[in-house]
Amino acid sequence: MSLAEIKVAANGWKQFVDPRESKILICLLAIPISIYFEFINHNYTGVFISSLFAIMPLAWLMGRATEEIALRVGQGLGAFLNASFGNAAELIIVIFLLIGAKAANDAGSLDSAANLITVVQASLIGSILGNLLLVLGLAFVWGGINHKEQTFSSSAVSTNSSLLILAMLALIIPATFSQSGDHSIETIVNLSRVASIILLGLYALFLLFQLKTHSHLFVNSTHHEEEEASLTMKQAIILLVSSTVLVAVMAEFLVGSIEHSAEALGWPPLFIGVILIPLFGNAAEHFTAVTVAGKNKMDLSIGIAIGSSTQVAVLIAPITVIFGWMLNVNMSLQFGLFETIATFVAVLIANSICSDGKSNWLEGAMLLGTYSILAVSFWLA
Repeated sequence: MSLAEIKVAANGWKQFVDPRESKILICLLAIPISIYFEFINHNYTGVFISSLFAIMPLAWLMGRATEEIALRVGQGLGAFLNASFGNAAELIIVIFLLIGAKAANDAGSLDSAANLITVVQASLIGSILGNLLLVLGLAFVWGGINHKEQTFSSSAVSTNSSLLILAMLALIIPATFSQSGDHSIETIVNLSRVASIILLGLYALFLLFQLKTHSHLFVNSTHHEEEEASLTMKQAIILLVSSTVLVAVMAEFLVGSIEHSAEALGWPPLFIGVILIPLFGNAAEHFTAVTVAGKNKMDLSIGIAIGSSTQVAVLIAPITVIFGWMLNVNMSLQFGLFETIATFVAVLIANSICSDGKSNWLEGAMLLGTYSILAVSFWLA
C-alpha cells in the first residue's frame, strides 16, 4: 500500500470515528480484561462484568459497519441491512444462551438449562421494555430539555405500534393458555412455534411495506440518509466480520459466567436477563437515539426506539423459538404471566404517549418512572 493510500484510509477512519459518539470505544479495553479473567484468573464475576462492557463498543462497531455498507449499496437494500442487523448483538447473545441450555440439558443439568432459557426470555422482554420505556423516556427528557415541544410523524409510529401490539398477542396467548388448563409443555411449545412462523411472515410483509410499497411513510426514519461513506466496502466488511466474531466470543464468555456470577453477586437471573443484558447489548443504539433527540431529530429517535422493539418482538423472538426448535430445546413464547403483562402495559403506555405526534420532558419522565418501577419489581421477583 502506498503512502497516499495509507493517508486516504487514515482520513476515512478519522471521519468514521466521531469523537462525540465514539467515547464508548474506550470499553474495548474490557476485551483483554475479559480474556484475562476467562483463561488466567478464572474469575467468573470478572468475566461476566468485563464481557458485558466489551459487548457495548463491539455492538456500536457492528452498527456503524452496517451503516457504511448500507451507504454503498443503495437506499432500499441499505435500509434492509440496517433493519436486519439492528439487534444483531443481542441475537448472538441469545443464540449462545440457547446453545448453553442445550449443552446443560444434554449433560443432565435440567435446572441450569431452565435458568438459561429464562435468561433468554427475560432478555427479549428486557429489550422491548428498555427501548419503549428507558430509551424513549431518556430521548423525550433530553429532547424536552433542549426544545420545549418536539414533533414527529405519527404514521410510522402507528404502523410499528400496530405490529408490536400484534406481537404482544403472540406472547399473551401462550401465557394465558398455560394458565387456563392442564396443558403440557409440548403443547405450549408447539403453539409458540406456529405463532413464530406467522410472526416471521408478518415481519417479511412489514419490510415490504416499509421499504417498497409505502416507503414514503418512513423516509424520515432512515438512518443517516445524507451521509457519505467514510470506509471502503472492504474495510466495512472486515470491520463487520471482526466485530461480529468478537461479539460471539464475548457472548460465549458471558453465557459461561452468568450462573456463577448471579450466585456470587446475589442477583436474580430474571433481573440479569431483563435489565443488564439488553442495557449493555443495546447501549450504543440507545446512545444514538438520545443524542439525535437532543438535535430535534425525533423521527430518527422514535424510529430507533420503537423500531428496535418491534424487531425484537416480531423477528428476534420468533427466530429464537425456531433456533431452539432446531436444537431440540423447549424454547417458547410463554415468557411468564407477570413479564407478559408488564410488556403489554409498556406497549400500551408508549403507544398512548406517542399517538399525538408530540413529546415533552414530562412524558419522558413518566416513561422513566414506569421503567424504574418494573426494574425494581424484576429485582424482587
